[in-house]
Amino acid sequence: MATSKSKSWRIIRLAIIFLVFVLLFVFLNRLFQPKYATELIEGSMIAQYYGENKDHEVIFIGDCEMYANFSPLVMYETQGIKAYVRGSSQQFIWQSYYILKETLKYEKPKVVVFSVNAVRYDKSSDKVKEEYNRLTIDQMRWSQEKIAIIKESMTADESFISYAFPILRYHSRYDKITSEDFAYFLRRKDNTFNGFLVNKEIKAVDNIPTAKRLPSYDFSQQSLSYLEMIYNLCKENGVELMLVKAPSLYPHWYQEYDQQIIDFAKNRDLVYYNMLDYVDEMAIDYQIDTYDAGLHLNLTGATKLSEYFAKLLKKHYDLKDYRGDPHYEQKLETYKAFIKN
Repeated sequence: MATSKSKSWRIIRLAIIFLVFVLLFVFLNRLFQPKYATELIEGSMIAQYYGENKDHEVIFIGDCEMYANFSPLVMYETQGIKAYVRGSSQQFIWQSYYILKETLKYEKPKVVVFSVNAVRYDKSSDKVKEEYNRLTIDQMRWSQEKIAIIKESMTADESFISYAFPILRYHSRYDKITSEDFAYFLRRKDNTFNGFLVNKEIKAVDNIPTAKRLPSYDFSQQSLSYLEMIYNLCKENGVELMLVKAPSLYPHWYQEYDQQIIDFAKNRDLVYYNMLDYVDEMAIDYQIDTYDAGLHLNLTGATKLSEYFAKLLKKHYDLKDYRGDPHYEQKLETYKAFIKN
């Protein structure tokens, strides 16, 4: 009898030890993972979408040319458009495809606006690096799309398990843990306004690097295949696809690049705008409207672009005017208060 009780007690103790170990592992896994709250805040943008109302008529998908340049709340204020930017730093085209696919599980917008800047890069590019992968992938919710992005984005030095269990990647942060890691252990800090990252700094264009001659200006078949997949995904879901090139002065957007996008759009009856062609109409001034000498627009530049682009959206698509919506009016009030400071 005593032996039976002893065995039962040992089993209970082992179960408790195992449970404590699992809870400790889960705790450390979360603690060591970067929170992207006040540093590398670009890593927080993907996650912010999950807490939003899923009632957007326009979704922007793409890299920094989306989240730095297009302000959905300016589009709401001027044209009543409900929009959201699902952007991330150096978001590659295969990542855009799966982020779009994930987004369409949550909602069906009328229009998806895709940044064609990403078409210039494929998986052989030297731009494909773990640090960029992490900013896009770390805070995605687990889904088939996240699994696919990890598998297609991993560099040779990365492993799938390190994405599944971040402690395996970030264990070396043990001596870099700060109060921020505890403050945002269970909650997320929202750093954008509907996906738009505000930057009020000014750094004028003083010298535009000379465009290098390239051995070939043709987009890779891999990149074009993903662009076709994005087009087909929109078509299958009854969503209009619009292509756009933001008015960034560099990296240089070659005429040969532009023509390939023009041809792609024309063959599929898509709307495409290279906003570099409309800089004068938007009154963009690269002496005051950029925060990094022409790579991205600052708040004043993004406001000009967003006001102009909202009119283009209304021109080409049947979008409702939602001005007066209480939820968005509150968002707009918060946005205005933030940019005043």
